[in-house]
Amino acid sequence: MAAGEPDGGTGHPGAPGGGAYPGEPDGFERLWTPHRMVYIGGQDKPADDTGPRCPFCRAPTQKDAESLVVARGTHAYVILNLYPYNPGHLMVLPYRHVAGYTELTPEETVEVAQLTQTAIRVLTAVSAPHGFNLGMNQGAVAGAGIAAHLHQHVVPRWGGDANFLPIIGRTKALPELLGDTRARLAAAWPAPADDLTRG
Repeated sequence: MAAGEPDGGTGHPGAPGGGAYPGEPDGFERLWTPHRMVYIGGQDKPADDTGPRCPFCRAPTQKDAESLVVARGTHAYVILNLYPYNPGHLMVLPYRHVAGYTELTPEETVEVAQLTQTAIRVLTAVSAPHGFNLGMNQGAVAGAGIAAHLHQHVVPRWGGDANFLPIIGRTKALPELLGDTRARLAAAWPAPADDLTRG
């Protein structure tokens, strides 16, 4: 093999067969996930997330299947996360464009809480997770991707879901298309009257 030619996939100098790629030999294979650059580069993140440019304000104005809306309430709604941490990762958010939890009206606060409870019930029935992560990131410094519109994360968890892919490959294996997940959860979502009477 001539100097500078690829080394058959080992990708570092000093590897058997020689190679001209930079880096120190470390014995690890690489799992490249270039599709994640869309998220890292912020392709779908608005430069201005206020008013009509906010994706969380636009989503309820579109068809549910197109915008991944799972359920609608009077003051708040439920949507799938476009870049889920786990399959079935939902977000509960008010229709009104507010950034802070303390800015919610009493009615919005109650409905966000009720929809969060229903999200847990529906995910449990549909996917049988072993647990959940619930949380709100208040402000960009706290990790909010779209800080201007409050959203509550509901992330189903399974034993062993933190495998080598997210740890080493920095990617998640999602076994189902988002549209299919939305359809299954929406079909299992209770009617509004049932939702309010559940304890």
